[in-house]
Amino acid sequence: MNETKLDRSNGSDLTASGVSIGNPVCNRREMLRRSGMGIGMLGLASVAAHEAAAGSSALHHPAKAKQVVHLFMNGGPSHVDTFDPKPALKKYHGKPLPNPALPTERKTGGALASPFKFSRYGESGIEVSELFHQTAQHIDDMCVIRSMHSDIPNHEPSLLLMNCGDNNQPRPSFGSWVNYGLGSLNDNLPGFVVLCPNGVPVVGSQNWHSGFLPGAMQGTHVDTGKADYSRLIENINNPQDPGVQRRQLDLLQTMNQRHLENSGIDPQLEARIESYELAYRMQFEASDAFDLSQEPAYIHEMYGDSLQGRQLMLTRRLVERGVRFTQVWHAGGQEWDHHSNLESGLRNLCGQWDKPLAAFLADLKQRGMLDSTLVLWGGEFGRTPVAELPSLSGRDHNHWGFSTWMAGGGVKGGHVHGATDELGFAAMEDRVHVHDLHATMLHLMGLDHEKLTYRYAGRDFRLTDVHGNVAHSILS
Repeated sequence: MNETKLDRSNGSDLTASGVSIGNPVCNRREMLRRSGMGIGMLGLASVAAHEAAAGSSALHHPAKAKQVVHLFMNGGPSHVDTFDPKPALKKYHGKPLPNPALPTERKTGGALASPFKFSRYGESGIEVSELFHQTAQHIDDMCVIRSMHSDIPNHEPSLLLMNCGDNNQPRPSFGSWVNYGLGSLNDNLPGFVVLCPNGVPVVGSQNWHSGFLPGAMQGTHVDTGKADYSRLIENINNPQDPGVQRRQLDLLQTMNQRHLENSGIDPQLEARIESYELAYRMQFEASDAFDLSQEPAYIHEMYGDSLQGRQLMLTRRLVERGVRFTQVWHAGGQEWDHHSNLESGLRNLCGQWDKPLAAFLADLKQRGMLDSTLVLWGGEFGRTPVAELPSLSGRDHNHWGFSTWMAGGGVKGGHVHGATDELGFAAMEDRVHVHDLHATMLHLMGLDHEKLTYRYAGRDFRLTDVHGNVAHSILS
C-alpha cells in the first residue's frame, strides 16, 4: 500500500509508517473502506479534496494563488529574441564570441544578433521584443525571470524536468502534485486539465501523468484542435435519459465496490471508480465550460478567431469554474524548436500568441481573477546566442540560461529577476533552477515544497526531490 505523508500545518504527529494520525484524508479513506460505503460512489477523492480546499488545513502558510495556468511553448523559445535583449550580439554578429562558448548539443558558429527590435514598456520600463508588443502592455503585472537554467540540452529530459521535477525517470507532474496537496475547487471538472491541440509533445502523457500519486491526480488531456466543443471530449453528449444513465452507473459502481471490498485496497481500482463518477458529472458541467459560443462578441473579438485565442478563452472559462491547474501547450510536436528559419518561424509563432496572451491577462484582470491565478509562460529551455551551423538562420538548444515570466498570483509585477551574461549564454545573477521555480510556485500556493511529500517504495518523494529554494525576491 502506498501511504500518504502530507505534512499539514496542524502539528499532527506521524506514525512510523509515515501516515499522519490527524490526517483527515487518510482516516476517511480507512473509515469508508471498512464500512463498505463505497469510495467511488461517494467520490472520496473529491470529498477529501474539498475538505482540504475549504478548510485550508492542507496549507503550510497563507496562499497568494489558488490556481495555476502554465502556458507551455514546447520546443524552447529563444530568450534573446523575446524577453532578454542582448545588444552586444550585434558587435559579434557572424563572428566567434570573445570568450569560449559553452558546450552545445550541436555544432555552432558565430554570434547571431536578434533580428527583432526591443522597446521599453509600462511604468517599469522593462524591455520586450516587438514580437510580444501587445503582451508587453501588461509588463507591469509580469515578473520576467532572466536567469533560468536547467540540466541537459535535450528535449525529452528537459520536458520531464520542467513538468515533473526529474529529468531521468517519469515522476508525478507539477499539476498532479498541486491537486494532491490542495484538492479540487470543482467536483464536476478535473482538477488538472491539459489543452494540447493536434497531437502531443515529446514524451507524450508523461508530461502530465500522476506517477505514483493516486490516478485521479493525472491531467485530463483535451485536443483543442477541434473547434466544435462537442468533439473536444469524447462522448460528452449522452443521448440517454439522465435517470437511466444514473441507474446504470449505480449498478456498475455497486459491482466495482464489491470487487474492491473482496480484493482489498487497490489504488488503481479506486481511481477507476472515481473516474466514472467524474465522467458522469462532467457531462453536465463540461459541456457548458467548453461551449465558447456563450461568450459575447466583444470577448471573441478581444481574443481573436484563432487556435490560441480559443485555447486561452477556454482556459479563462476553466479557471473561472475552479480548475486548479490548467496547462496550455502550443501544439503537438516541438513547434518552437528553431534550428533554422528563426526569424520567420518566431514571427509566425509569436504572432499566434501575442494578441490572445494580452487578451487573457486583461480578461483575468478585469474579472478580478489575476491576483489569485498564477500564470507561467515559457518552454523547457532557451536558445543559444550563437548560430547553429551551417548558416546564420537558427539557434541550438540552451539550458545554461533562458527566460520565463510569471504574472498574478502573488508575484512582483514590473520586475526583472536575475540576468544572463552580456551575450545571453548562461545565467549569471540570481540564478533560478527549475527546482527553484517549482519551489517558488508551490510557496505561492501555500505549500512548502519540503513538506509536500508522498511515501512510495520506502522513501518520501517530493516534486523538488532534495533540491529547490524559494526565490523570495520575486514575491510581492
